[in-house]
Amino acid sequence: LTSTMGFENKSGLVSESIFEIMKIFLERGEGKDLPAKVGAVFGFDITTKKNGKPVLQFTIDLKNGQGSVSQKKAEGADAVFTMLDADFEKVCRGTLNPQVAFMQGKMKIKGNMAAATKFTPELFPAPTEENIKKSLPAGAKL
Repeated sequence: LTSTMGFENKSGLVSESIFEIMKIFLERGEGKDLPAKVGAVFGFDITTKKNGKPVLQFTIDLKNGQGSVSQKKAEGADAVFTMLDADFEKVCRGTLNPQVAFMQGKMKIKGNMAAATKFTPELFPAPTEENIKKSLPAGAKL
């Protein structure tokens, strides 16, 4: 049983669906080697306008167990990323380099910069049509 059974993108933001793909990936045990490799907890504050308040907050734990993704504010995270929904999608799709996003002010990082550099889009499956079909309910789109 996967969490996709009842998944519904309530926010309408692409990032919510991308986090769900990441969650399913970890729940299936497909990223079980990530905690040993990464060893950090990351927070993501997703906004809809530059310098706006977060409309979605997610925690990705790549330190404990087989890793997990939860929709909540990251308490005690090693690093917290703040970015626009559209920019998060571009980074995950590989069309926006994370370093470039940071240098251009499209991604803000609070916390341990060394830990932050360990979080790369390659850790998780890209949000391609194939991976969407594998992880989200039939007919789901980003």
